[in-house]
Amino acid sequence: MEVQQILYMKSGIKKTNRTTKFATRSDNNNNWLIVDAEEKVLGRLASEIAKRIRGKYNPQYTPNADTGDWVVVINAEKVKLTGKRADQKEYLTHSLYPGGQKTRTFKEMIEKHPDRVITLAVKRMLPKTKLGSKLINKLKVYKGDEHPHSAQNPVVLEV
Repeated sequence: MEVQQILYMKSGIKKTNRTTKFATRSDNNNNWLIVDAEEKVLGRLASEIAKRIRGKYNPQYTPNADTGDWVVVINAEKVKLTGKRADQKEYLTHSLYPGGQKTRTFKEMIEKHPDRVITLAVKRMLPKTKLGSKLINKLKVYKGDEHPHSAQNPVVLEV
């Protein structure tokens, strides 16, 4: 026997040739999911969508790779907030000019741009890196029941 094998046998440590498998772009299976936002709480919905887009449910999850699914959200205008949050929540934007800060309430945003409410909630849960910028493009949010992604055969995701 070789000296190495004898040392391993005496110490009780078994030598294995296991290596860690890291996911790559080719490993991504690109599943499509559809979520109905009707009467769902915004934060809980956004966190579940962010997990799916990021791919954290996937056994092949790698933090620096895109291993997530595409998510289509319908009925974005019917999402809700709990308690007094609908009256108190504000969205701030700034034009980078002096005095250019604008404030909109949740109710105003839901009336004018219901898709932006869900998109902003999910975007703020993703990493603030180049990968996060790429992952947010995997979210498609629509007002109403209609969406143009029926060719991808999305699977219904219950949240």
